[in-house]
Amino acid sequence: MLHALDDGIGKIVLRLTLGLLMLPHGIAKLGGVGGIQGMLSNAGLPEILAYGVFVGEILAPIMLIIGFYARWGAVLIVINMIFAIFLAHSHEILMINERGIIQLELQYFFLMTGVALIFTGPGPLSVNRG
Repeated sequence: MLHALDDGIGKIVLRLTLGLLMLPHGIAKLGGVGGIQGMLSNAGLPEILAYGVFVGEILAPIMLIIGFYARWGAVLIVINMIFAIFLAHSHEILMINERGIIQLELQYFFLMTGVALIFTGPGPLSVNRG
């Protein structure tokens, strides 16, 4: 019984951490996605994909926070982070900064927390189990 409670609490902590830390990144982009459009264009991709940032950084975090199709929310964040890493940070993928810290630790944290949630699911403290 206690194990099930621990598991549920652990999953909600994971969901809330990723959702609440990712959401401000999306809200900050409500002012415009011109920079993202430029990166997509430079990569030979359609600029319209820039609006996907609102799906990956606003809708998906809300899905995680409330536990509504949280696995799908996690998939959206993982896709968003893959685009972010390869479009904006490809030159930093293996870089270590001057303090010996992985340069993209935040991006990798978002990516791998999303992967973990895909496999664990949202837990019992969610709107649905999806």
